[in-house]
Amino acid sequence: MPNVFILEKDAKARRSLTDSLSESFDLEFFFNGAKVKNIFHDRHYDLIILDLPSQPEPFKLLQWIKKDLPYTPVIVTSRSESTEIVVKTIKEGASDFISKPYSAERICLAVEQAMEERSLKNEIDYLRRNQDVIYDFDKVIAESDAMKGIIATLKKFAKTDATIMMTGETGTGKSFLSGSIHFNSKRARRPFVKINCANIPETLLESELFGHEKGAFTGADRLRVGRFEQADGGTLFLDEIGEISLSLQAKLLRILEDKAFERVGGNRTINVDVRVIAATNRHLEKLIEEGKFREDLYYRINILSVDLPPLRERKACIKPMANMMLQKICRSLKKKIEGFSDPVMERIISYNWPGNIRQLSNVIERAAILQEGPIIRMENIAIPVAAPQTSTETPGIHLPPLSPAQATEKELILSALEENLWIQKDAAEKLGLSPRTLNYKIKKYNITHSRWRKNK
Repeated sequence: MPNVFILEKDAKARRSLTDSLSESFDLEFFFNGAKVKNIFHDRHYDLIILDLPSQPEPFKLLQWIKKDLPYTPVIVTSRSESTEIVVKTIKEGASDFISKPYSAERICLAVEQAMEERSLKNEIDYLRRNQDVIYDFDKVIAESDAMKGIIATLKKFAKTDATIMMTGETGTGKSFLSGSIHFNSKRARRPFVKINCANIPETLLESELFGHEKGAFTGADRLRVGRFEQADGGTLFLDEIGEISLSLQAKLLRILEDKAFERVGGNRTINVDVRVIAATNRHLEKLIEEGKFREDLYYRINILSVDLPPLRERKACIKPMANMMLQKICRSLKKKIEGFSDPVMERIISYNWPGNIRQLSNVIERAAILQEGPIIRMENIAIPVAAPQTSTETPGIHLPPLSPAQATEKELILSALEENLWIQKDAAEKLGLSPRTLNYKIKKYNITHSRWRKNK
């Protein structure tokens, strides 16, 4: 289980965190922030939860952590409701700020989002050659002509302040490349804030984006600063923008045009200077035709656009990417594996990879764990060859023929579901998808199973 470092003096808060998180995480509690720096040198933590009043200089430890452990997400808690403290906390690099007392649902949501942020570290490592260089366009693995052209284009985009739209299948590197744009722009020293619109319930997404005032709705017992306010002066990455409801799209259009908004339940206009990078794996033009996406918003976010090709269309990148991933994974596992057998590499290069970079990483990690010798052999490579024989289609429903790419994607989803005993959440994690995205694809391909409730 992931390891979580928690700096918290209050016994009630420690019990609350234990009750909320102990089933999914290994928790280690500490009481004195001045004595924990050496612990970070000796132990690895996947997440840090930091209570501000735990030390006389509340931001000093946070600043040290983000300097020495830049990839470790930090959630800050405090009894303060000061907007200035909240904004400063985020600008110092915290993933989230939670006012006390907080509910189990609130802390669990913050932890889930922070762990997704941590997964971006893996995506960075997948796409760059050298781990010593962060967000360097010249270190991105771009051996194919298509990717070379895209990197050249993004270098030009980074010099502007215009809104950018990035399209492409899940796992093609949109999150990392959005970070590259930010950190190679004039906003590099300002916040880079990310939010996955598909992973947050619609009822909470408005508050996540724009914040809310105390008393704005039932349960809003504290002021909350939204992502736009946190990103002031910097860049906001809106992943899966196609999942936003029409009502929120109208508010998003306003902030893009006027650079102003109000928190939920508030009437004070807040002005921000934020550069937006939006991303989606859906066809927004089709959503516009269906009345599910605003045409005016589409043109507003599509000032500059780039379409990332799937891994199967950048074959020249696969071999160096696979070798780099294997080296990284072996360092993590403390194993010595020299490389792949020729048949394995041929299979890796020839496979379509519907799950793209994330799927390739999962397959290589599994193979490295199972492999005992110095070379990855075919028996340890879990790449589907033929579709499973399980009946998955509902009687009486006739679907149009699938394209080769769609058939491969359906095959992969079925394989992951069977491997994970048809538990959708576990299968989504295996595939590197959000549960919401996997559920969408399950309905798209009319996949069902006797242990599930009927698909709505």
